[in-house]
Amino acid sequence: MKANANQIRAAIDAASPDIRLYLLHGPDESGAQEIAARLARTMGPDAERVDFEPSTLKSNPGRLADEAASMSLFGSARHIRISGAGDECLEAFTLLLDSERAGNPVVAIAPSLKATSKAVKLALGAARAMSFACYLPEGGDAEKLATAIAREQGLRTTGDTAARLANATGGDRAVMTRELEKLALYLDASPERPRELDDAALDDVGADLGDSEMSRAIDAAIDGRPDALGSELARLEEAGVSPIPVLRQLVRRLMTLAELQAEIEAGASPGTVIERVFFRERASTGRALRTWSAPKISEAIQRARLAERAIMSSANAGTVLAQSAIVAVARMAARQR
Repeated sequence: MKANANQIRAAIDAASPDIRLYLLHGPDESGAQEIAARLARTMGPDAERVDFEPSTLKSNPGRLADEAASMSLFGSARHIRISGAGDECLEAFTLLLDSERAGNPVVAIAPSLKATSKAVKLALGAARAMSFACYLPEGGDAEKLATAIAREQGLRTTGDTAARLANATGGDRAVMTRELEKLALYLDASPERPRELDDAALDDVGADLGDSEMSRAIDAAIDGRPDALGSELARLEEAGVSPIPVLRQLVRRLMTLAELQAEIEAGASPGTVIERVFFRERASTGRALRTWSAPKISEAIQRARLAERAIMSSANAGTVLAQSAIVAVARMAARQR
């Protein structure tokens, strides 16, 4: 069944035994991770978590249903998480939903799945599944999210500080949270000791580079200019910009490129298609459409997503992982020219 944010959170908080599969699809992987973490909190600190790779379920689809019906060795609650899920998990999801019993809930994070994919359609039509589309918050929604996270840290946004945070983090929940944690520490704020968050604090602690500045690095990557990209990445690192918004913006540009290319292949005029692109990106988009092939676009998106997931894990190389992925994209473009 289709769920909105309130419905899926309510089902998770109630630990509804009727729901076997929570399918979180769409580009906001950080938001999906937050919902998956919510399930972990509901299951309790002693719960056992079982992780599956999509490739494992593709080769052995029955394992998911088996694990969902199995008891923990320690007698505690257990839950299952799948990261990077795609249509290769379709058979595993089908067996899970059709099995006689499955007491352990499954959450599948599927950033590359679209609403038209087979796995999403399966979840939408199943009474024992919830499908939720995760999209990056934009505009006013991103500002509301920044305000809400700030409040949790004991910070009251003032003036346009919420908008600055939303722009600087690319609407990424995880990055917003980390930035606001730093700001709360700087201002000695907590829910019990709330403080006002003003522009001065952001200037002192927060990185405030907008989309237009990050776009120079993205343009260099998509154009296939590794030499120019190096200096742009160094500038962003020196300014303290988190690598996740840069990766997110790269993925958004690549996904737009894929959609435009699909329209052209279907018979649309390149000139008409490019007219819909933001005027500052038209020249680079035109060059990219002449350079990138559909399979290479898909490979580049996958590289960026894998880097983001690696950064979200513990004890990671952070900026190095992101820079390596972005440089790899630039080299792919250079080889296609």
